[in-house]
Amino acid sequence: MKILITGICGFVGSSLSLYLRQAIEGVELFGVDNFVRPGSERNRPVLMENGIKIYHGDIRQTSDLETLPAVDWVIDAAANPSVLAGIDGLTSSRQLIEHNLLGTVNLLEFCKAKCAGFILLSTSRVYSINGLSQLKVEVSKNAFQPIVSQRFPVGISPLGVDETYTTQAPVSLYGATKVCSEALALEYGKTFGFPVLINRCGVLAGAGQFGRPDQGIFSYWVHSWKQKQPLRYIGFDGQGHQVRDCLHPDDLGELVYRQLAVAHDDKLPSIVNVSGGIRSAVSLHQVSEWCTNRFGPHRVQTDARNRAFDIPWMVLDVSLAEASWNWAPKKPTTVILEEIATHAEKNPDWLTVSAPY
Repeated sequence: MKILITGICGFVGSSLSLYLRQAIEGVELFGVDNFVRPGSERNRPVLMENGIKIYHGDIRQTSDLETLPAVDWVIDAAANPSVLAGIDGLTSSRQLIEHNLLGTVNLLEFCKAKCAGFILLSTSRVYSINGLSQLKVEVSKNAFQPIVSQRFPVGISPLGVDETYTTQAPVSLYGATKVCSEALALEYGKTFGFPVLINRCGVLAGAGQFGRPDQGIFSYWVHSWKQKQPLRYIGFDGQGHQVRDCLHPDDLGELVYRQLAVAHDDKLPSIVNVSGGIRSAVSLHQVSEWCTNRFGPHRVQTDARNRAFDIPWMVLDVSLAEASWNWAPKKPTTVILEEIATHAEKNPDWLTVSAPY
């Protein structure tokens, strides 16, 4: 089997490629990356040592795809993954669309020409903000949780957001690029006869993740705590009670491995949520408690002003993925945090390495 992974020198792309390298006997792995993300260059030597061929290219440029080899599958891990992309002053809205949507179109054309299957790594942020932001929540053990007695929107329950919940705007510019990419991928697959799978991922985290508050919040928080860098709880009550789920890339790799084995089964769903689910859900306040036990105390400032697109509780219901692929995430949040903490001790310059500017 031959697999091309885009954004291969990013955290998810590199982790996924190394996992598949070990999991699939005789696999040939290729990757393409434009190395625009600070820190991504550090992953190239490790990948090459594992026999993975890296192409320096940009999926926004069709000519950069012309020299790539024919493959059986393309896994699209290239994206600007920030919900603030296009409005934060670091990237323009046009750049966001070029990265996350036009790049996907070019890859779909590549798959059409090469008769390759396509796996899109999408995001939980495709889900509509309105219903999520209006959930009634209460604080329990320093974390928001939905009030069980409320009337939930269709597709949301105390277990999380499932695949039936609406993707209607607003979802953020970032979320919109992924919603459009999903729709186009499915249409290309049906029209031109190649398999398409879409994995809507929760918050991915682990050692080696580039630490930024808008991308890789768990890595950013643990590394910043270890280095005694300034930290702030932002939005809602200003106490860090917002909740997210957490997924290790090895658990994503296990699902992708299973999907590649039986991807042509039309009875299996094309779109699934992929995260640690409710069992992995954790608030920043709880992460701070963990960091205090691990590294000692550190003061966190508070800022109760809400930002655009903020939501108090975002947990994915992964029941469909578990039932369809006989899959379940194995690494709990505490193990993931410990892995990041160990990496922080060994790499005290990591925040500087992965700084956006």
